Amino acid sequence: MTQKKQLIVLLVLLVVAGTIWYWFYRDKTSAPTGTVSVAENFQLLSVENPQIHKHRLEEARKTEYKSKGRNIFSPIPPPPPPPKNPIPDSKTPDPIPVKVVTIPPLPVKFFGYGTVNGSARRAFFTDGEDVYIISEGEVLLNRFRILKVNNASLDYEEISSGLRGTANLEEQGAPPSA
Repeated sequence: MTQKKQLIVLLVLLVVAGTIWYWFYRDKTSAPTGTVSVAENFQLLSVENPQIHKHRLEEARKTEYKSKGRNIFSPIPPPPPPPKNPIPDSKTPDPIPVKVVTIPPLPVKFFGYGTVNGSARRAFFTDGEDVYIISEGEVLLNRFRILKVNNASLDYEEISSGLRGTANLEEQGAPPSA
């Protein structure tokens, strides 16, 4: 290759490099007005007080969940509540008689209750010779769950049917005198 051809190739390469340099490093203010940069419209979020609100944390820690009877882990909404005061209508048929289901009484005698060092109340039951001590929430005879131990009564639920009942505190008779 002659020196003249090398000079022409060098000039062409310099023109191409100059054009590329011009397009990359030219003034950006000459951009069309239709384009908008994200950085131009960026605004910081307004935060009134960025410090930790300790009083709100304490309130949240002390909050106790109270259920409305709905399973919070199920996406199915609960059924709507029945109307409180249905107005009888001549078009609606008479209501179907409801079968009254009674829960069987406890097969043991509830004779007292107590607590140990501030724990849940424990109910005392007897079945002749055997004595059972059951805390609130535990199961009695694999059939009844003790829901609440009150001063004069006991609320329980039959596990298989879900029916609830109440047992009254039974007084112990005085021993026979000699």
